[in-house]
Amino acid sequence: MLFFLAIAGKRGFVIDQYIDNAIGIMEKDNEGKMSMTKVSLRPEATFGGDKQPSLDQLEMMHHQSHDQCFIANSVKTEVVVEIMR
Repeated sequence: MLFFLAIAGKRGFVIDQYIDNAIGIMEKDNEGKMSMTKVSLRPEATFGGDKQPSLDQLEMMHHQSHDQCFIANSVKTEVVVEIMR
């Protein structure tokens, strides 16, 4: 989330609210151990001001923020981003 807020701010977007209703799936992994096997991030950002991002811009900012996220880069769990509007 912090990377997304930083990237959006650098592009001149004002974020009034950011909510992420993440969903995690726990099940046995390939080794038979209980594990968080999938995380779906469901970010919803409300932007203020006249400058509003397009869906393409939102997807790019979320992709860049996920790519820079040290947590996402550290876990072996599949992480999916489902942008909510």
